[in-house]
Amino acid sequence: MAETETVKSQDTPFEGGPMDGRVLPVLVGPTGHPPKTYRIPVPAPDGGPPTVYVYRRVPRGHSKRLGLIQGWKYAYDPDDTSGGRLRWPWSGPRATRPGKPGDTHG
Repeated sequence: MAETETVKSQDTPFEGGPMDGRVLPVLVGPTGHPPKTYRIPVPAPDGGPPTVYVYRRVPRGHSKRLGLIQGWKYAYDPDDTSGGRLRWPWSGPRATRPGKPGDTHG
């Protein structure tokens, strides 16, 4: 008997931007949380590069007694500065190697 893995999703509201007021089923990860960033590419009508709308995960609310997060929602982030890269907690700002530009020997 083969075990089947079920894909779980969570109905998540969107605030601001073109998706304001909509609720979409968003896949949750192994921790049970939706992704921190949700990107929605919209094709350009003239065939050019698509417009990408970026939403950030924020807490929907907190419990009164313990202050625990009571679900998530996505807030529109028009000034996305991540550039589509993952940012790891142990990574610092991008460092440049010392030396002159074009110097291949460091």
